[in-house]
Amino acid sequence: MFKKYVHYLQNNPQHFWFKRKIWGWGWIPATWEGVLTTLVYIVLVSFLVLHREESIPGSPDSGSNFLVLGLPIILLTILFIFIAYKKGEKPKWQWGLDQKEK
Repeated sequence: MFKKYVHYLQNNPQHFWFKRKIWGWGWIPATWEGVLTTLVYIVLVSFLVLHREESIPGSPDSGSNFLVLGLPIILLTILFIFIAYKKGEKPKWQWGLDQKEK
């Protein structure tokens, strides 16, 4: 199964950054550009989460939590999904490899 999965990722004549997942809906990185985009997203979200206490002024109930932490994470996630959609295969539900891809 692992060899089929690697072959599926390497069979990328259109040079998509992200290929459709074999099981379910979504993408996985297929090229170094896709891996780099994913790592940058993870690092930025991790930085926001780990440094939230230093950057959120006032009391936790003041609403500044959303503006300082929630909104940037939502915007980063929207940007990441947009990049995956533009630079990847069109998403669809998939349960295993298609017969032509096996």
